[in-house]
Amino acid sequence: MLMPEPLRQCEFRFYEELNDFLAPESRKRTFAHYFIGTPSVKDRIEALGVPHTEVDLVLVDQVSVGFAHRLVGGERVTVYPVFERVDITGLTRLRPRPLRESSFVLDVHLGRLAGYLRLLGFDTRYRNDFDDTELVEISVSEHRIVLTRDTGLLKRAAVTHGAFLHETDPRRQLREVLDRFDLHARIAPFTRCAGCNGTLTTVSWEEARLEVPPGVAERERDFSRCRNCGHLYWPGSHLSRLRRRLHEVGVDLGPIPQEA
Repeated sequence: MLMPEPLRQCEFRFYEELNDFLAPESRKRTFAHYFIGTPSVKDRIEALGVPHTEVDLVLVDQVSVGFAHRLVGGERVTVYPVFERVDITGLTRLRPRPLRESSFVLDVHLGRLAGYLRLLGFDTRYRNDFDDTELVEISVSEHRIVLTRDTGLLKRAAVTHGAFLHETDPRRQLREVLDRFDLHARIAPFTRCAGCNGTLTTVSWEEARLEVPPGVAERERDFSRCRNCGHLYWPGSHLSRLRRRLHEVGVDLGPIPQEA
């Protein structure tokens, strides 16, 4: 007769924003965690609700370890989020190296954020009917960062570059992405199509005036067109409104013509 495996115990402590993923009674404190066998530290972290893409450093009994480290019971495990300003050289940093160019694929609930990212010039794949498998395949094959509020998506083993968005307002989500990936200096406003993600090219006034309302042709001189879908863009009062809306959450688009 097989004897049941013994129940083992270790202690966990999560820091900073990782606490958002935990049950309320486990946040910002050391708590006991019980398990059977010798699971990997990654398995236990995700069982507690924290996606591996959010973790940058794990210490087991004050020693830096990788996700594959096996727990046997009796350990004290401390888990840290992404370090933006702290040098942890020499420790086992668990997040993969940043992608050389930051491009994104967004889940189906982030359509407004996709539009904002494109308006700021960031290569952003989005469609309102992507399923999770497609999102992961696009992320892996095109080396894109998955942005989502679905922790289950980020727990998929194939996802190496991803981020959970804590904010719910699209403008604040934009600021969260810019801060997390240090993208403020890479903003290139109005170089991509907000609708399809295509790049924009300059169009002469002589060409554009044949397509736009007469009033627009009289007021405006700067036009651009999406190379992909052909949509025509020009400066207007909407740019001033957009600038003000993003300025409210700390995103500066630089000088944009004000409303008359």
